[in-house]
Amino acid sequence: MKDDSGWGAFARYFSLAMLLPISSVVGYGIGYWLDHALGTHFLAMLFLVLGTVSGFVQLIRGLTK
Repeated sequence: MKDDSGWGAFARYFSLAMLLPISSVVGYGIGYWLDHALGTHFLAMLFLVLGTVSGFVQLIRGLTK
């Protein structure tokens, strides 16, 4: 049973709103950590893009439910 009124709707849409920025930050953080661990300079941007793309995919999946 879906609760699309009150707090249930707020929780659903708030989690969808936070999905994209959080996945982008986590992707960048993993890339930043790998850059420092491996001595590279490109992984932070690569993982930022991957995190953003995965956030968009999950956002679209969540909106089409």
